[in-house]
Amino acid sequence: MRVISWNINSVRLRAPLVEKLIAEAKPDVICLQETKCPNDSFPEKLFHKLGYTHIAKNGIKGYHGVATLARLPMAETNIVTYCDRTDGRHIETVFETANGPLHVHNFYVPAGGDEPDPKINEKFAHKLAFLDEMEANFRAIRRQKKAKRQILVGDLNIAPGEHDVWSSKQLKNVVSHTAVEIAALARVQASLNWEDVSRHFVPASEKLYSWWSYRARDWAASDRGRRLDHIWVTPALLNDVTGFEILRAARGWERPSDHAPVVLDVT
Repeated sequence: MRVISWNINSVRLRAPLVEKLIAEAKPDVICLQETKCPNDSFPEKLFHKLGYTHIAKNGIKGYHGVATLARLPMAETNIVTYCDRTDGRHIETVFETANGPLHVHNFYVPAGGDEPDPKINEKFAHKLAFLDEMEANFRAIRRQKKAKRQILVGDLNIAPGEHDVWSSKQLKNVVSHTAVEIAALARVQASLNWEDVSRHFVPASEKLYSWWSYRARDWAASDRGRRLDHIWVTPALLNDVTGFEILRAARGWERPSDHAPVVLDVT
């Protein structure tokens, strides 16, 4: 199974890019974030024609939103809410496989605004509260012993490692790379003993990015990126992971998202 995660930054605007991705990468499952599309306006017909007849959506008008597209039947779909908000940030899909149920969690974690102080920035406070609820939800799954075959993908809006950003020193007080966010994400990761697939394929000592700002005149030349998009798997699934890649070239497509697709291959 090939799973691709991509913050598409408006699925209706960039549906042709998803079509291009499908032609080039041939995923079985596509997890989109920041779809910016209410469920009743999602471009389902296009994706049905392309073979993705199973679609799970958690969208709202104009903002946020996640959607999972699959060639394979979905045995179950679950919309999960956080912080008492219905703002389209998590959808879980379950696929029946020869090795048992496979759970795929598609996330769009709040960005957190510009000021990394929850006392004066409600958006940052929301982000930290959201991460706390993520941790609690996965700890509950762990207690229920339902954690064997789980995949978590999405735009988590945190670049945790020194080499997940272009300059850890310069970005240490910038939202997405602050110590409090990194600690919160580590707690989420520990909640289900998640394995960071990216860093199993690319050593932590090497620079690795999935996002480059629109503000850069030449994003490729300056290469001031951050690794905001993640793929995690539970330990029982790690040995079944056969491939990983960040499709950097997609950042250079016409009218691109500022995020690149992230690929997981798993048996």
